[in-house]
Amino acid sequence: MAANLDDDGEQTVSINEYLESIEEEELEADLVLGGDEGDECTYSKGYMRRQAIFSCLTCTPEGNAGICTACCLSCHDGHEVLELWTKRNFRCDCGNSKFGEFSCKLSPNKDVENIENSYNHNFKGLYCTCNRPYPDPDLQEQEEMIQCCMCEDWFHEEHISLSSPNEIPRDEEGEPLYEDFICKACSAVCSFLTLYPKTIWAAGRQSVADSKNKSVEEDIPPKDGAGKLDNDPCSDAVQKDHLVADTNGKSVTDEKKFVVGESSQNNQSSSLSGSIGSSHASCVLGVDWMAASLDSESRPFFLSKNWRDALCKCDKCLDMYKEKHISYLLDKEDSIAEYEKNAKQKRDEKLQQREGAELNFFNNLGHVEKMEILNGIADFKDEFRSFLGSVDPSKAITTADVNQIFENLKNKRRRV
Repeated sequence: MAANLDDDGEQTVSINEYLESIEEEELEADLVLGGDEGDECTYSKGYMRRQAIFSCLTCTPEGNAGICTACCLSCHDGHEVLELWTKRNFRCDCGNSKFGEFSCKLSPNKDVENIENSYNHNFKGLYCTCNRPYPDPDLQEQEEMIQCCMCEDWFHEEHISLSSPNEIPRDEEGEPLYEDFICKACSAVCSFLTLYPKTIWAAGRQSVADSKNKSVEEDIPPKDGAGKLDNDPCSDAVQKDHLVADTNGKSVTDEKKFVVGESSQNNQSSSLSGSIGSSHASCVLGVDWMAASLDSESRPFFLSKNWRDALCKCDKCLDMYKEKHISYLLDKEDSIAEYEKNAKQKRDEKLQQREGAELNFFNNLGHVEKMEILNGIADFKDEFRSFLGSVDPSKAITTADVNQIFENLKNKRRRV
Protein backbone atom coordinates (compact mmCIF):
# COMPACT_ATOMS: atom_id res chain seq x y z
CA MET A 1 0.00 0.00 0.00
CA ALA A 2 1.52 3.29 -1.10
CA ALA A 3 1.83 5.90 1.62
CA ASN A 4 2.15 9.67 1.50
CA LEU A 5 3.33 12.26 3.99
CA ASP A 6 1.28 15.31 4.89
CA ASP A 7 2.71 18.73 5.75
CA ASP A 8 3.43 17.59 9.32
CA GLY A 9 5.29 14.49 8.16
CA GLU A 10 2.45 12.16 9.22
CA GLN A 11 2.06 9.01 7.15
CA THR A 12 -1.36 8.90 5.49
CA VAL A 13 -3.20 6.87 2.86
CA SER A 14 -6.19 7.53 0.65
CA ILE A 15 -9.50 5.95 1.62
CA ASN A 16 -9.45 3.72 -1.46
CA GLU A 17 -5.93 2.53 -0.68
CA TYR A 18 -6.92 1.78 2.90
CA LEU A 19 -10.04 -0.20 1.97
CA GLU A 20 -8.17 -2.11 -0.73
CA SER A 21 -5.35 -2.97 1.68
CA ILE A 22 -7.82 -4.28 4.28
CA GLU A 23 -9.56 -6.45 1.70
CA GLU A 24 -6.24 -7.78 0.38
CA GLU A 25 -5.05 -8.65 3.89
CA GLU A 26 -8.30 -10.45 4.72
CA LEU A 27 -8.19 -12.38 1.44
CA GLU A 28 -4.54 -13.35 1.96
CA ALA A 29 -5.31 -14.57 5.48
CA ASP A 30 -8.30 -16.60 4.27
CA LEU A 31 -6.20 -18.20 1.52
CA VAL A 32 -3.49 -19.24 3.98
CA LEU A 33 -5.90 -20.45 6.66
CA GLY A 34 -8.14 -22.18 4.14
CA GLY A 35 -11.22 -20.51 5.58
CA ASP A 36 -10.49 -21.88 9.05
CA GLU A 37 -12.00 -19.55 11.64
CA GLY A 38 -9.71 -20.89 14.37
CA ASP A 39 -12.64 -21.81 16.61
CA GLU A 40 -11.60 -25.37 17.42
CA CYS A 41 -8.54 -27.59 17.36
CA THR A 42 -8.35 -29.70 14.19
CA TYR A 43 -6.93 -32.73 16.03
CA SER A 44 -10.28 -34.56 15.96
CA LYS A 45 -10.28 -34.34 12.14
CA GLY A 46 -7.22 -36.58 11.97
CA TYR A 47 -4.48 -36.17 9.38
CA MET A 48 -6.01 -33.48 7.20
CA ARG A 49 -5.31 -33.31 3.49
CA ARG A 50 -4.01 -29.78 3.89
CA GLN A 51 -4.22 -27.14 6.62
CA ALA A 52 -2.39 -24.09 7.92
CA ILE A 53 0.32 -25.12 10.40
CA PHE A 54 2.40 -23.11 12.87
CA SER A 55 5.52 -23.91 14.89
CA CYS A 56 5.89 -22.58 18.44
CA LEU A 57 9.57 -22.03 19.17
CA THR A 58 8.74 -21.02 22.75
CA CYS A 59 7.38 -24.50 23.53
CA THR A 60 9.37 -26.61 21.03
CA PRO A 61 12.57 -24.73 20.11
CA GLU A 62 13.96 -27.87 18.46
CA GLY A 63 11.29 -27.47 15.76
CA ASN A 64 9.75 -30.93 16.00
CA ALA A 65 6.05 -30.06 16.40
CA GLY A 66 3.29 -28.23 14.57
CA ILE A 67 0.05 -26.66 15.77
CA CYS A 68 -3.22 -25.70 14.08
CA THR A 69 -4.70 -22.20 13.74
CA ALA A 70 -7.00 -22.48 16.75
CA CYS A 71 -4.20 -23.65 19.07
CA CYS A 72 -1.93 -20.90 17.75
CA LEU A 73 -4.55 -18.33 18.80
CA SER A 74 -5.79 -19.89 22.02
CA CYS A 75 -2.91 -21.90 23.48
CA HIS A 76 0.19 -20.04 22.23
CA ASP A 77 -0.86 -16.41 22.35
CA GLY A 78 2.20 -14.30 23.15
CA HIS A 79 4.66 -17.08 22.21
CA GLU A 80 7.25 -16.99 19.44
CA VAL A 81 5.23 -18.64 16.68
CA LEU A 82 6.28 -19.29 13.07
CA GLU A 83 3.72 -19.34 10.27
CA LEU A 84 4.52 -22.29 8.00
CA TRP A 85 1.71 -21.67 5.50
CA THR A 86 0.21 -25.12 4.80
CA LYS A 87 1.28 -28.74 5.28
CA ARG A 88 -0.30 -31.91 3.92
CA ASN A 89 -1.47 -34.90 5.95
CA PHE A 90 -0.69 -33.24 9.25
CA ARG A 91 -2.34 -33.58 12.67
CA CYS A 92 -2.12 -30.91 15.38
CA ASP A 93 0.60 -31.69 17.97
CA CYS A 94 -0.40 -29.07 20.56
CA GLY A 95 -0.13 -30.47 24.08
CA ASN A 96 1.29 -33.90 23.20
CA SER A 97 4.51 -35.35 24.61
CA LYS A 98 6.67 -32.91 22.64
CA PHE A 99 5.31 -30.05 24.75
CA GLY A 100 6.29 -31.49 28.12
CA GLU A 101 3.87 -30.38 30.86
CA PHE A 102 2.09 -27.97 28.53
CA SER A 103 -1.52 -29.03 27.85
CA CYS A 104 -3.75 -28.04 24.95
CA LYS A 105 -6.64 -25.87 26.13
CA LEU A 106 -8.95 -26.88 23.28
CA SER A 107 -8.31 -30.62 22.91
CA PRO A 108 -6.29 -31.96 25.87
CA ASN A 109 -6.86 -35.68 25.17
CA LYS A 110 -4.36 -36.45 22.43
CA ASP A 111 -2.03 -39.29 21.52
CA VAL A 112 1.49 -39.08 22.89
CA GLU A 113 2.79 -38.48 19.39
CA ASN A 114 1.42 -38.14 15.85
CA ILE A 115 3.64 -40.72 14.20
CA GLU A 116 2.48 -39.90 10.67
CA ASN A 117 3.46 -36.24 10.84
CA SER A 118 6.58 -35.17 8.96
CA TYR A 119 8.82 -32.27 9.89
CA ASN A 120 11.66 -30.43 8.19
CA HIS A 121 13.87 -27.44 8.98
CA ASN A 122 10.94 -25.10 8.25
CA PHE A 123 9.67 -25.88 11.76
CA LYS A 124 12.82 -24.19 13.09
CA GLY A 125 12.30 -21.19 10.85
CA LEU A 126 14.90 -22.26 8.26
CA TYR A 127 14.31 -22.61 4.53
CA CYS A 128 15.93 -23.45 1.22
CA THR A 129 19.21 -25.29 0.60
CA CYS A 130 20.98 -22.29 2.15
CA ASN A 131 19.27 -23.06 5.49
CA ARG A 132 18.46 -19.40 6.15
CA PRO A 133 15.51 -17.88 8.07
CA TYR A 134 12.69 -15.90 6.49
CA PRO A 135 12.60 -12.99 6.82
CA ASP A 136 16.38 -13.00 6.71
CA PRO A 137 17.74 -10.44 9.21
CA ASP A 138 20.93 -10.09 7.16
CA LEU A 139 19.05 -8.85 4.08
CA GLN A 140 17.63 -5.36 3.68
CA GLU A 141 15.31 -6.50 0.89
CA GLN A 142 13.75 -9.95 1.20
CA GLU A 143 14.00 -12.28 -1.79
CA GLU A 144 11.01 -14.06 -3.27
CA MET A 145 10.76 -17.77 -2.47
CA ILE A 146 9.05 -20.70 -4.23
CA GLN A 147 7.56 -23.75 -2.51
CA CYS A 148 8.15 -27.28 -3.77
CA CYS A 149 4.85 -29.15 -4.02
CA MET A 150 6.49 -32.40 -2.86
CA CYS A 151 8.84 -31.72 0.08
CA GLU A 152 6.99 -28.42 0.79
CA ASP A 153 10.23 -26.59 1.55
CA TRP A 154 10.69 -23.02 0.30
CA PHE A 155 13.55 -21.99 -1.99
CA HIS A 156 15.14 -18.73 -3.05
CA GLU A 157 14.95 -18.28 -6.81
CA GLU A 158 18.74 -18.14 -7.04
CA HIS A 159 19.07 -21.50 -5.25
CA ILE A 160 16.82 -23.72 -7.39
CA SER A 161 19.61 -24.79 -9.77
CA LEU A 162 18.72 -22.54 -12.69
CA SER A 163 21.30 -20.48 -14.55
CA SER A 164 19.04 -17.45 -14.15
CA PRO A 165 15.74 -16.59 -12.41
CA ASN A 166 14.58 -15.50 -15.87
CA GLU A 167 14.14 -19.20 -16.69
CA ILE A 168 11.20 -19.36 -14.27
CA PRO A 169 8.02 -19.39 -16.41
CA ARG A 170 6.32 -16.01 -15.92
CA ASP A 171 4.16 -13.72 -18.00
CA GLU A 172 5.07 -10.17 -19.00
CA GLU A 173 3.80 -8.83 -15.67
CA GLY A 174 5.91 -11.28 -13.69
CA GLU A 175 3.03 -13.54 -12.67
CA PRO A 176 3.84 -17.29 -12.60
CA LEU A 177 2.74 -19.39 -15.56
CA TYR A 178 3.15 -22.63 -13.62
CA GLU A 179 0.80 -24.28 -11.13
CA ASP A 180 3.36 -26.37 -9.24
CA PHE A 181 7.11 -26.35 -8.71
CA ILE A 182 9.22 -29.44 -7.93
CA CYS A 183 12.71 -28.82 -6.57
CA LYS A 184 15.83 -30.46 -7.97
CA ALA A 185 16.10 -33.04 -5.18
CA CYS A 186 12.46 -34.12 -5.47
CA SER A 187 12.60 -34.20 -9.27
CA ALA A 188 14.92 -37.20 -8.99
CA VAL A 189 12.09 -39.08 -7.30
CA CYS A 190 9.62 -38.31 -10.08
CA SER A 191 11.89 -38.25 -13.14
CA PHE A 192 9.23 -40.39 -14.84
CA LEU A 193 7.45 -37.09 -15.52
CA THR A 194 9.98 -36.39 -18.29
CA LEU A 195 8.24 -39.10 -20.33
CA TYR A 196 5.07 -37.05 -20.53
CA PRO A 197 4.20 -34.75 -23.45
CA LYS A 198 4.97 -31.07 -23.26
CA THR A 199 1.41 -30.21 -22.26
CA ILE A 200 2.21 -30.85 -18.57
CA TRP A 201 5.17 -28.46 -18.56
CA ALA A 202 4.81 -24.75 -18.00
CA ALA A 203 6.04 -22.51 -20.84
CA GLY A 204 6.07 -25.44 -23.30
CA ARG A 205 8.96 -27.40 -21.86
CA GLN A 206 9.88 -30.30 -24.19
CA SER A 207 9.55 -33.76 -22.65
CA VAL A 208 11.76 -36.77 -23.27
CA ALA A 209 8.80 -38.66 -24.69
CA ASP A 210 8.22 -35.96 -27.32
CA SER A 211 11.81 -35.57 -28.39
CA LYS A 212 13.03 -39.18 -28.31
CA ASN A 213 10.01 -41.38 -28.88
CA LYS A 214 7.85 -40.37 -31.82
CA SER A 215 5.26 -43.02 -30.96
CA VAL A 216 3.92 -40.80 -28.17
CA GLU A 217 1.17 -38.59 -29.56
CA GLU A 218 1.08 -34.95 -28.52
CA ASP A 219 -2.70 -34.87 -28.29
CA ILE A 220 -2.93 -37.27 -25.34
CA PRO A 221 -6.15 -36.42 -23.49
CA PRO A 222 -6.01 -34.83 -20.01
CA LYS A 223 -6.43 -38.17 -18.20
CA ASP A 224 -3.19 -39.68 -19.60
CA GLY A 225 -0.07 -40.54 -17.65
CA ALA A 226 3.05 -42.63 -17.18
CA GLY A 227 4.17 -46.00 -15.93
CA LYS A 228 7.06 -47.27 -13.83
CA LEU A 229 10.56 -47.90 -15.11
CA ASP A 230 12.15 -50.59 -12.97
CA ASN A 231 15.65 -49.24 -13.34
CA ASP A 232 14.89 -45.53 -13.66
CA PRO A 233 16.76 -42.84 -11.65
CA CYS A 234 13.85 -42.49 -9.20
CA SER A 235 14.55 -45.85 -7.62
CA ASP A 236 15.00 -46.27 -3.89
CA ALA A 237 18.73 -45.69 -4.33
CA VAL A 238 18.06 -42.21 -5.69
CA GLN A 239 15.70 -41.50 -2.81
CA LYS A 240 18.57 -42.09 -0.38
CA ASP A 241 20.55 -39.33 -2.08
CA HIS A 242 17.86 -36.72 -1.43
CA LEU A 243 19.02 -33.64 0.47
CA VAL A 244 17.14 -33.05 3.72
CA ALA A 245 17.69 -31.09 6.93
CA ASP A 246 18.52 -32.89 10.15
CA THR A 247 17.11 -31.96 13.55
CA ASN A 248 19.99 -29.53 14.08
CA GLY A 249 19.05 -27.58 10.96
CA LYS A 250 22.11 -28.76 8.99
CA SER A 251 21.85 -30.00 5.43
CA VAL A 252 22.71 -33.68 5.26
CA THR A 253 22.45 -36.52 2.78
CA ASP A 254 19.90 -38.95 4.13
CA GLU A 255 17.02 -41.13 3.11
CA LYS A 256 14.26 -39.06 1.52
CA LYS A 257 11.78 -37.75 4.12
CA PHE A 258 8.53 -37.81 2.22
CA VAL A 259 5.64 -35.82 3.59
CA VAL A 260 3.34 -38.84 3.68
CA GLY A 261 4.31 -41.75 5.94
CA GLU A 262 3.61 -45.39 5.16
CA SER A 263 0.57 -45.66 7.41
CA SER A 264 -0.69 -42.30 6.20
CA GLN A 265 -0.40 -43.56 2.65
CA ASN A 266 -2.67 -46.50 3.49
CA ASN A 267 -5.23 -44.23 5.12
CA GLN A 268 -5.09 -41.91 2.16
CA SER A 269 -5.91 -44.61 -0.39
CA SER A 270 -9.59 -44.63 0.44
CA SER A 271 -9.88 -40.83 0.35
CA LEU A 272 -8.14 -40.77 -3.02
CA SER A 273 -10.56 -43.22 -4.60
CA GLY A 274 -12.85 -40.43 -5.74
CA SER A 275 -9.99 -38.46 -7.26
CA ILE A 276 -8.27 -41.39 -8.96
CA GLY A 277 -11.32 -43.11 -10.37
CA SER A 278 -10.96 -46.47 -12.09
CA SER A 279 -7.45 -47.58 -12.97
CA HIS A 280 -6.35 -48.47 -16.49
CA ALA A 281 -5.37 -51.98 -17.49
CA SER A 282 -2.25 -50.72 -19.31
CA CYS A 283 -0.06 -47.66 -19.18
CA VAL A 284 -1.64 -45.01 -21.37
CA LEU A 285 1.66 -43.51 -22.52
CA GLY A 286 2.25 -46.52 -24.70
CA VAL A 287 6.06 -46.30 -24.55
CA ASP A 288 8.61 -48.99 -23.83
CA TRP A 289 9.77 -47.94 -20.39
CA MET A 290 12.89 -50.08 -20.53
CA ALA A 291 13.98 -48.52 -23.82
CA ALA A 292 12.96 -44.93 -23.03
CA SER A 293 15.71 -42.50 -22.01
CA LEU A 294 15.15 -40.38 -18.93
CA ASP A 295 16.99 -37.23 -17.95
CA SER A 296 20.31 -38.30 -16.43
CA GLU A 297 20.63 -35.06 -14.46
CA SER A 298 18.05 -33.88 -11.94
CA ARG A 299 16.70 -30.38 -12.39
CA PRO A 300 13.73 -28.41 -11.10
CA PHE A 301 10.33 -28.88 -12.74
CA PHE A 302 7.68 -26.23 -13.45
CA LEU A 303 4.33 -27.84 -14.19
CA SER A 304 1.32 -26.39 -15.96
CA LYS A 305 -2.25 -26.03 -14.72
CA ASN A 306 -4.10 -29.32 -14.11
CA TRP A 307 -0.96 -31.36 -14.80
CA ARG A 308 -2.02 -33.88 -12.17
CA ASP A 309 -4.99 -34.87 -14.32
CA ALA A 310 -2.55 -36.25 -16.89
CA LEU A 311 -0.88 -38.71 -14.51
CA CYS A 312 -1.38 -42.33 -15.51
CA LYS A 313 -3.60 -44.44 -13.28
CA CYS A 314 -2.80 -47.93 -14.54
CA ASP A 315 -2.16 -50.60 -11.92
CA LYS A 316 1.57 -50.50 -12.52
CA CYS A 317 1.75 -46.72 -12.05
CA LEU A 318 -0.46 -46.82 -8.96
CA ASP A 319 1.93 -49.33 -7.42
CA MET A 320 4.84 -47.08 -8.31
CA TYR A 321 3.22 -44.01 -6.70
CA LYS A 322 2.52 -45.99 -3.54
CA GLU A 323 6.05 -47.39 -3.40
CA LYS A 324 7.51 -43.90 -3.70
CA HIS A 325 4.98 -42.46 -1.20
CA ILE A 326 3.72 -39.90 -3.72
CA SER A 327 0.13 -41.03 -4.20
CA TYR A 328 -0.94 -37.61 -3.00
CA LEU A 329 -0.04 -36.29 -6.45
CA LEU A 330 -3.20 -37.98 -7.72
CA ASP A 331 -5.37 -36.15 -5.21
CA LYS A 332 -6.69 -32.93 -6.76
CA GLU A 333 -7.49 -31.49 -3.33
CA ASP A 334 -3.83 -31.83 -2.33
CA SER A 335 -2.78 -28.97 -4.60
CA ILE A 336 -2.37 -25.42 -3.33
CA ALA A 337 -4.52 -24.19 -6.22
CA GLU A 338 -7.43 -26.36 -5.09
CA TYR A 339 -6.84 -25.42 -1.44
CA GLU A 340 -7.05 -21.72 -2.29
CA LYS A 341 -10.08 -22.29 -4.51
CA ASN A 342 -11.92 -23.92 -1.60
CA ALA A 343 -10.76 -21.11 0.69
CA LYS A 344 -12.22 -18.47 -1.65
CA GLN A 345 -15.48 -20.36 -1.78
CA LYS A 346 -15.65 -20.50 2.02
CA ARG A 347 -14.84 -16.78 2.16
CA ASP A 348 -17.69 -15.94 -0.23
CA GLU A 349 -20.09 -18.07 1.81
CA LYS A 350 -18.93 -16.37 5.02
CA LEU A 351 -19.48 -12.90 3.55
CA GLN A 352 -22.95 -13.89 2.37
CA GLN A 353 -23.81 -15.24 5.81
CA ARG A 354 -22.53 -12.04 7.42
CA GLU A 355 -24.68 -9.90 5.12
CA GLY A 356 -27.66 -12.12 5.85
CA ALA A 357 -27.10 -11.84 9.61
CA GLU A 358 -26.88 -8.05 9.39
CA LEU A 359 -30.09 -7.93 7.37
CA ASN A 360 -31.89 -10.19 9.85
CA PHE A 361 -30.70 -8.00 12.73
CA PHE A 362 -32.02 -4.89 11.01
CA ASN A 363 -35.38 -6.51 10.16
CA ASN A 364 -35.87 -7.52 13.81
CA LEU A 365 -35.53 -3.94 15.05
CA GLY A 366 -38.49 -1.73 15.84
CA HIS A 367 -39.58 1.13 13.60
CA VAL A 368 -37.90 3.81 15.73
CA GLU A 369 -34.55 1.97 15.85
CA LYS A 370 -34.64 1.42 12.07
CA MET A 371 -35.26 5.12 11.40
CA GLU A 372 -32.40 6.12 13.71
CA ILE A 373 -29.97 3.85 11.89
CA LEU A 374 -31.11 4.97 8.44
CA ASN A 375 -30.92 8.65 9.44
CA GLY A 376 -27.45 8.10 10.88
CA ILE A 377 -26.27 6.51 7.63
CA ALA A 378 -27.79 9.36 5.62
CA ASP A 379 -26.12 11.98 7.83
CA PHE A 380 -22.75 10.27 7.46
CA LYS A 381 -23.13 10.10 3.67
CA ASP A 382 -24.02 13.79 3.47
CA GLU A 383 -21.12 14.81 5.70
CA PHE A 384 -18.63 12.61 3.87
CA ARG A 385 -19.88 13.83 0.46
CA SER A 386 -19.54 17.42 1.66
CA PHE A 387 -16.02 16.72 2.85
CA LEU A 388 -14.95 15.17 -0.46
CA GLY A 389 -16.34 18.14 -2.33
CA SER A 390 -14.28 20.57 -0.27
CA VAL A 391 -10.86 18.94 -0.49
CA ASP A 392 -8.30 18.36 -3.21
CA PRO A 393 -9.07 14.84 -4.56
CA SER A 394 -5.38 14.23 -5.25
CA LYS A 395 -4.53 14.53 -1.56
CA ALA A 396 -4.74 11.74 0.98
CA ILE A 397 -7.21 11.74 3.88
CA THR A 398 -5.45 12.38 7.18
CA THR A 399 -6.32 11.42 10.74
CA ALA A 400 -7.30 15.03 11.41
CA ASP A 401 -9.72 14.94 8.46
CA VAL A 402 -11.46 11.85 9.81
CA ASN A 403 -11.70 13.33 13.30
CA GLN A 404 -13.21 16.50 11.84
CA ILE A 405 -15.88 14.50 9.99
CA PHE A 406 -17.06 12.84 13.18
CA GLU A 407 -16.83 16.11 15.13
CA ASN A 408 -19.15 17.73 12.56
CA LEU A 409 -21.59 14.83 12.93
CA LYS A 410 -21.60 15.24 16.72
CA ASN A 411 -22.29 18.95 16.41
CA LYS A 412 -25.11 18.29 13.98
CA ARG A 413 -26.75 15.86 16.40
CA ARG A 414 -26.46 18.36 19.24
CA ARG A 415 -28.31 20.95 17.20
CA VAL A 416 -31.07 18.44 16.50
